[in-house]
Amino acid sequence: MNIHLRPVWRFGKDKERELDYMLLALLEAIEQSGKLTQAARAAGFSHRHAWNLIESWSAFLGAPLVVIERGRGTQLSELGAKLLWAGRRAKARLEPELENLAAELAHSLQETRGVQAAVLRIRASHDFALPRLRQLVAKTRGFAIDLRYRGSVEALASLRRGHCDFAGFHVTEGPLGRAAADRYGEALGTDAHRLIWMATRVQGLIVAPGNPRSIRQVGDLAREGMRFVNRQRDSGTRLLLDQLLEEAQVDAAAIDGYETEEHTHAAVAAHVAGGSADAGLGIEAAAAQFELGFVPLATERYFLAAHRDTLEKPAAKLLVGLLRGDAFHDVITELHGERVHRTGEITALRDTAPWSELI
Repeated sequence: MNIHLRPVWRFGKDKERELDYMLLALLEAIEQSGKLTQAARAAGFSHRHAWNLIESWSAFLGAPLVVIERGRGTQLSELGAKLLWAGRRAKARLEPELENLAAELAHSLQETRGVQAAVLRIRASHDFALPRLRQLVAKTRGFAIDLRYRGSVEALASLRRGHCDFAGFHVTEGPLGRAAADRYGEALGTDAHRLIWMATRVQGLIVAPGNPRSIRQVGDLAREGMRFVNRQRDSGTRLLLDQLLEEAQVDAAAIDGYETEEHTHAAVAAHVAGGSADAGLGIEAAAAQFELGFVPLATERYFLAAHRDTLEKPAAKLLVGLLRGDAFHDVITELHGERVHRTGEITALRDTAPWSELI
C-alpha cells in the first residue's frame, strides 16, 4: 500500500482558498521552458486550463504570477518566483518527515488488514539514496522500512540504546575524518556492531548558479555580507564544517547564519536556490537537484551500522541483498557526486579505516 502525504497551504483573505499543487508544477515548468504552451503540456494541462489557473491565482493574490513579453516568452514574476521557491523549500524541509508518516500509516493499515511484515527501523543522516532504497524495499514482500532522519551522532546513539536496527552515518576520508570517527566509535563499540558500506559521496559548498560571490573555501563564508545556512548540531555535516573552520582558523562567530539550522541537504540547497543564503555545506546531489553551483571540499563514505545479531535476521539479510544488487547500484550511479564503493560489504569496526588506525 503506497500512501502520499502533503501539507495544506491555506491562504486567507476575504475567504480561504487552498493552494492547488498543480499550480506549483506549472510554475516550475514555466521556469524551465519559458513557454506557457510547453509548460502546460509538461504539467498535463491544456493551454486554456493553465492560463485560467494562473489568472485565477494572480487575481486572488493581487499580483501577476507570470510576465509575458514579446520575444522572451513567459517568465515568472517576482511573486511567481517566490511562490515556487516557497514550494521547493517546504518540500525539501517537510517531505522526509511526511514520507516517514506515510510509511507508518501504511504499515498500520496493513496490520489491521492482517498483513504482517517485519519492520526494520533506520535512523540515519540524510542521503538521497535512502528514500530510493525504501522504494526498492516496498517492492519486496516480507519486510518494510521505518526511515527517520537524524544527525549521525543521534542516529548512532539510537542504535546503541536499541531504539533502531540500523544507523546511517558518514565519515570523511583522510585525516579530517579521524576526529569524527573517534566520536562515532565511542557510540558503536569495537565488537558488537558491524558496518555495511553503502556509498561514497562528495561534500562541499552549495552556491548560486555560476558562483557569483566567488566562494572557493570555508574562509570565504566569513566575508562581510555573506549569508550562510548550516546543518543541525550533531549532524555529520556540521562536524565536518567545524573541522574545516578549525583547520582554516576561521571563527564560527564571524559567519552570518552559522546558527541557522536545517535538517537535510535538500533544505540547505532550497535556501540557496531561494536567495535567502549565499552558501551552505552539503552534498553534490542536493546542489544538482536545485541546479545550483557546487564547490567540492571533501569525499566521505556513508555507512549503515547494525548490531551483529541484527544482521542474522531474515529481513536484515534481504536488506543487505538489496544493497548488493544491481538495482540499488543503479540508484547510486544516478546521484550526482555519489558512487558505488564496496556497497553491501560488511566489516567489523576494527578492520575498517579510519577506526582501524585509532583502535
